[in-house]
Amino acid sequence: MPVAKFQIKRKCQVCGEEFMAKTIESWYCSSRCSGIAWKRRKDEEKRQERLDAVVRDIPKSKELITVPEAYALFGISKETLYRLIRKGAVTSVNAGQRQTRVSKEELMKLYPLRPKATEKPKAVKKLYSLEPNDCYTIGEISKKYKVNDSTVYGHIRKYSIPTRQIGNYVYVPKKEIDNLYKGAK
Repeated sequence: MPVAKFQIKRKCQVCGEEFMAKTIESWYCSSRCSGIAWKRRKDEEKRQERLDAVVRDIPKSKELITVPEAYALFGISKETLYRLIRKGAVTSVNAGQRQTRVSKEELMKLYPLRPKATEKPKAVKKLYSLEPNDCYTIGEISKKYKVNDSTVYGHIRKYSIPTRQIGNYVYVPKKEIDNLYKGAK
C-alpha cells in the first residue's frame, strides 16, 4: 500500500504508544502490535464459537441450567451468578459438587441474552447533509489535508463516502472527511 504524503498522528490500539501512521488504515505502531491484535481477534472469535456451541446444546425446554450454560447464554461471569445466588436474587438448586443449577426464567428477567458472534450488526444508514455549506469541495480537502485530488477521489470511492456535484464542484460531507483524515497534519 502506498505511503501517504501527509502525516497522521495516532495512538496504537494495543500498546497505547503514539506513532505517525503511514496510511489511513494504520492502527498499530508496529508489526508486533498488529500481530497481537490479530491474535486477540482470533482468540475472541474462537471463544464466541465455543459459547455458541454450548448454547446450541441447551434444550429450549430446560428450566434449570448450569453456571457455564448461564455464562454462555447471558455472558455474565460465574462470580456474578454465585453472588446473585448468595443474595437470593436468583433461585438455585445444588444437586452436589459442581452441580449448581439456576433458573433460566429469572435470569432472563435480569439480563438480556448474549448477542451471537455470528450475527453481523445491521448497517445503519447515515444521514448526510449534502448542502454546500455542510460540505468540502475536492479542492478544499486537497489544500486542507495536503493530498492530491486523485488520492481524495480514491479515498471517497474506497470508503463509499457520498458526493454531490453542482456545476464544476464536487461536494463531500465535512463530517466524513474530518473523520477519515482525523489526526492528519
